Amino acid sequence: MKRRPLRTAAMATTACGTLVVSAACGSGFDDNAGQSTTTQSSGPASIQILIGSSGDAETAAVKKAAAAWAKAGGNTATVTPAQDLTQQLGQAFAGDSPPDVFYVDAARFADYQSVGALEPYGDKISDSGDFYEGLRTTFTRDGRFYCVPKDFSTLALIVNDDLWKKAGLGESDVPATWEQLTSVAQKIKTKGVVPLALGDTRDRIGAFMVQAGGWLTSPDAKRATADSPENLQALEYVRTLLRGGLAKYPKQLDSGWGGEAFGKAKAAMTIEGNWIKGAMKADYPDVKYTAYELPAGPKGKGTLSFTNCWGIAAKSRHKEQAISFVEAMTKVDQQMAFARAFGVMPSRQSAKDRFAKEFPGDAAFVNSAGYAQGPVNAPKMDSVLADFDAGLQQLGTTSPKTILARMQKNTEGALTD
Repeated sequence: MKRRPLRTAAMATTACGTLVVSAACGSGFDDNAGQSTTTQSSGPASIQILIGSSGDAETAAVKKAAAAWAKAGGNTATVTPAQDLTQQLGQAFAGDSPPDVFYVDAARFADYQSVGALEPYGDKISDSGDFYEGLRTTFTRDGRFYCVPKDFSTLALIVNDDLWKKAGLGESDVPATWEQLTSVAQKIKTKGVVPLALGDTRDRIGAFMVQAGGWLTSPDAKRATADSPENLQALEYVRTLLRGGLAKYPKQLDSGWGGEAFGKAKAAMTIEGNWIKGAMKADYPDVKYTAYELPAGPKGKGTLSFTNCWGIAAKSRHKEQAISFVEAMTKVDQQMAFARAFGVMPSRQSAKDRFAKEFPGDAAFVNSAGYAQGPVNAPKMDSVLADFDAGLQQLGTTSPKTILARMQKNTEGALTD
């Protein structure tokens, strides 16, 4: 789920070590996604779970939950934290020996789905309509809900409380619109402080596109929509912030990401997900900050969501048991246990009030779930998106129209390939 550090062009699909290409290199997937005829086992089973863990806390929590599920049903569950989840999954699928259950990054979902790697089990989970609609959409393609989201985060505006006060600002000055963001940033700049540390990729700048009413593809991810007036308005606004010194990219602040620049007090604000909480606690424990919902744009509120789902292999011999496992992992009580253990937000709407009450500092993140935009839900887009990020990194000196036109052309090519 966590998008730090951000993806780079090096992650583009270029060799048979990745899933999409390995499917063309003889992995034997059926073109009909989720239609595997693998013989199923009945009764107790030994299932393999591969996770992309954020650290020891997450690994321990998932292992504990898996052990409880296994004991209750007489099964065995082996949880393995991946060193490189994408690479290991690609190798497992190419070798025709996938784990039964595995984390699927929303940004990779369409690649896996397009080659038939995923079992479309989503609607078999109890009360599947309880998952946030935006998260359901992220893992739905061609009308089928493939896998249920395990947790998620959104982006929020993170404010350094001390720098805010030093600029003479109070709670009432927290910006609710682009216009107010510009005004507040100008006031902060007069105090000799960089107003906003802004990540230089679509995973941050894309929020402005949503606020302007735009996005990179149509809702069904079948049509390119990058070169639109809405997206142009968003990038032109971001460029005014950059050119006016009201926002700077992390590298301009000698930082690897927005949270680092913020933690070092090199900027009064940043735009990040709730994973910043762990980073601040570990690296900058003395910095006091508050998270607020992002300012609304011309078309209203908008943010981005980042999530993983519990994928089940189409070729698993233990689908019934795997679904039972995912069912247990996505109960509200279990999701709250995960939230306490390693800071994630439950993907079930029915857990929202409990989460906000127990973690009031994360309210801005969970409250924006209803209007969050998921990542591009189309296969073979890695190199296209990496190229777009490269263009955004030159936004201060390159025409937004040029960047969007290139993205439009590249996306159209990928979607028709």
